Amino acid sequence: MARLRDLVVDCRHPASLARFWAAALDGYAVAPYDEAELARLRAEGVDDPEDDPTVLLEGGPPRLWFQRVPERKVVKNRLHLDLQAADQAAEVARLTALGAAVQAVHDSWVTMTDPEGNEFCVF
Repeated sequence: MARLRDLVVDCRHPASLARFWAAALDGYAVAPYDEAELARLRAEGVDDPEDDPTVLLEGGPPRLWFQRVPERKVVKNRLHLDLQAADQAAEVARLTALGAAVQAVHDSWVTMTDPEGNEFCVF
């Protein structure tokens, strides 16, 4: 029987989107870059972690990976995250300040998008 290991988000700029989600989610942080990881990136021609094509958020399960893809998001996500907050209005305001945008307000949830347009909901 399989178990969920990671959720992977295709995006244009993994480092900045990973930072957004690290700030948005309780208990998650961008995985640190040790010297071995920096050497691996340099061997691939990446001199700055800001240009890392795959950035990991630790803190799950699940872990969250952000991977660079060449195309922009065009249509609605086939999978999205639902977030739970003790104070929905305050959380929506906090996420908006981080770069998210409100798309729709419903009776018990708010549909938002992250800085690259990926939908998620706040309950």
